[in-house]
Amino acid sequence: MKLLIAYDGSRCAEAALDDLKRAGLPANGEAFILSVAEVWLPPAESANGSLTDDPYIRSLVERRREKGERALAEYEAYAHHAESRMRTLFPDWEITAEATYGSPAWELLAKADDLKPDLIVTGSQGQSALSRFLLGSVSQKVLSEARCSVRVARGKNEVDPSPIRLTIGFDGSRGARAAVDSVAARVWPDGTEAQLISVTDPISPTAIGRFVPPVNAAVEAVNEAETDWLTAQAADAIKDLAAANVTASHMIIPGAPKRVIVDEAEKWGADSIFVGANAFGSKLERFLLGSVSSAVAARAHCTVEVVR
Repeated sequence: MKLLIAYDGSRCAEAALDDLKRAGLPANGEAFILSVAEVWLPPAESANGSLTDDPYIRSLVERRREKGERALAEYEAYAHHAESRMRTLFPDWEITAEATYGSPAWELLAKADDLKPDLIVTGSQGQSALSRFLLGSVSQKVLSEARCSVRVARGKNEVDPSPIRLTIGFDGSRGARAAVDSVAARVWPDGTEAQLISVTDPISPTAIGRFVPPVNAAVEAVNEAETDWLTAQAADAIKDLAAANVTASHMIIPGAPKRVIVDEAEKWGADSIFVGANAFGSKLERFLLGSVSSAVAARAHCTVEVVR
């Protein structure tokens, strides 16, 4: 398994590293840590006067470059710290780290295109406590545009010895099946539990149709057919999870998926939520503001892994 980890030295980024211990990762793998200083470094030739003879402009450029170099050095220290922590957490993994500058989201996506990781790991908030609520934040942009699965981590800054609990959004679609397969492919300790949540929008007859027996019966038949189909699909998923040492159960709840999944995960005390990028919607839903996967990632109290 290959991970690309975004690390900016924030408390949330630090917790994201601890959270990986509860992600079912294998004993061996690769992890590349990227720390991105959000600064601009003028080219060296602009500071030595080759682009301008104006001393005032050269002074401005020199100060800007010095400030940027200090920030880059700080992020190099962050990267080395994260590398050291990951070596402690996963001693048999191959760990590398790098610091660069620019737009954190763009640099992370560009690195992902080069490395082709299985999973990108990013904190939910980064340096700004409000960043995950702002359009264009690092986690939201990476979540929307990455070609691989993305784990938006909301871990804790302490070791939690309790059994691992996973919530999986499940609507029987290929996206939901991918989420189940992702969980089933990992290595989970004894006692790990999973809760498959299917969210339905039952059909209701019109006010007049309620008093027409054939209409009412047809509506009930459609709703029952959906329930039966979801139950059958979930039964296969539960068997696959059992083979991965995960004890799973299934719930069917009416309502809005983006609300129900988050609420049920919080009530159950889930460590993380797995949801397919294209589950509970069309293949284009991940690009739409308010889509289920992005809404769950933004609103959940715990880590969310969006599976592609």
